Amino acid sequence: MPKGVPNKRYTAEFKKLVIETMREDKLSYSETCRRFDVNSRDQIKSWERIYLEEGPEGLTVERRGRGSTGRPKKLPKDVEEDLLAEVQRLRAENDYLKNLQALVLEDERRQRRKRR
Repeated sequence: MPKGVPNKRYTAEFKKLVIETMREDKLSYSETCRRFDVNSRDQIKSWERIYLEEGPEGLTVERRGRGSTGRPKKLPKDVEEDLLAEVQRLRAENDYLKNLQALVLEDERRQRRKRR
């Protein structure tokens, strides 16, 4: 493509029409490219894969650019509250077990001293 010419953008309706026509008329990728004036067979392959995996609605999703920013997705409010409550419970249990272990060790030390 010459420098300065933007890439073509295709609508979801156009993509759906291309894939459904290709499948109904049993066209090859190359024939489909010529018929619909699409530059790349790989583009049509990609649309077909999305169409078969996600249905026609999948063709409406914008897939250009970088995928994730690395930030975790927001959890539903009730799930987040449940997880926070569980974390608090586990921290309390952990503290209890540490204190219990310290008491048991202290008791064992006293028992050893008495035996001497």
